[in-house]
Amino acid sequence: MKRYILIVTLLLSSLAVRAQITLDEYRASVMEYSWLLKSRNSQSEEARENAARAKTGFLPSLAANGSFTVPLRHIEGVRHWDFSLQPQIIQTLYAGGGVRAAWRSAELDYDIALCNEAFAMLDVRYAADYAYWTLSAMAQYLASVRRYVDIIQSLKRLVDARFAEGYIAKGDVLQIDSRLSEAIYQLSVAEQNHSVAIHNFNILRGEYLDERVELAQTILDSLPLPERVPFENIIASRPDYAASDLARERSVVAVQSARAPFNPQVSVGVGGVWAPYSPNRTGQTQINGSLVAQVSVPIFHWGERRRAVAAAVERSRQSGLAQSQLYDDILREEMNGWVTLVDSRAQVEASMRSMLIAQENLEISTYSYSEGVATILDVLQAQISWLQLYTNRITAQYNYAVAVADYERITAR
Repeated sequence: MKRYILIVTLLLSSLAVRAQITLDEYRASVMEYSWLLKSRNSQSEEARENAARAKTGFLPSLAANGSFTVPLRHIEGVRHWDFSLQPQIIQTLYAGGGVRAAWRSAELDYDIALCNEAFAMLDVRYAADYAYWTLSAMAQYLASVRRYVDIIQSLKRLVDARFAEGYIAKGDVLQIDSRLSEAIYQLSVAEQNHSVAIHNFNILRGEYLDERVELAQTILDSLPLPERVPFENIIASRPDYAASDLARERSVVAVQSARAPFNPQVSVGVGGVWAPYSPNRTGQTQINGSLVAQVSVPIFHWGERRRAVAAAVERSRQSGLAQSQLYDDILREEMNGWVTLVDSRAQVEASMRSMLIAQENLEISTYSYSEGVATILDVLQAQISWLQLYTNRITAQYNYAVAVADYERITAR
């Protein structure tokens, strides 16, 4: 029997260990499930296909035009039907630079789509970190409130015993009952926040909303302070800034595209016509081959070319201004992120020291009250201070964990 119990215990413990999920595992599951990443990947595939389609503009095209005619008015001696089939192969030799500009623009669109997909990965990764640390914080807060309720219940037992022995007045009993009722209310709120955090946690990875979650890491774990990344390295690694650089290059290509329709167009081809003799008296057909050379030279369009190019130049200028704005935004984001990271780290250290003091003060106050030295108000005040400082510690640890995740997102690491 003992052997059976030992085996069951080992199996349950192994299941408990396997139920734990690390931050890296959660990130991977969120990225695998993310609809945003699936959408960005689909957009990248669409851009890739558009780039491949644009490249076909350099290749010859084959087309065939056909018609079959039956005239309503019949002419004596002429067949009452006619047809024509005209296959033709056309090769564009020069399209004013439009084909090359369209292909280059499509290639840049594909590169931009890949950058957007990479940037979406940073956002999804940060969302996973945020949900993970939020759940950890809500679990820690729930545990602290439960402990707070236990502390008050322990004090209530002491107060009830002293009241039964006639050492204290009814007012102390009423105060501790009021405090216990308030603590139970806070526990209900903490349980609700914890349930919401579990729902958000599971939604991101596509699991059942109420599935039990065991985190392998908590906000109380020691997270090292990341090293500050030089700003030039951040700019070089940020996908959104790379996308803005590509967008600026695409706007330059757009100027060429705007100019292309007003440049000469040259194409050559070979084709033929299969049709009956005209007029169609015998029904016999003939095939006539032909060589085609087409030249189109725009001459005058009332300044349309100048205005189209000027508009494209302004759009190119707007892309450059947007990139400069993004540069400033990233700079501001990094500076604010680093300040938040350092300050939250300092708050963690200060809250840990305050928590130790509050714990000792609570123990002393409770012991003094049991010995009749302190009043019930002293103990209640010590309990409130303990809960507040414990909550401050959880908040500081949570803010630091989120700040680390945010700085990793900002620096694209």
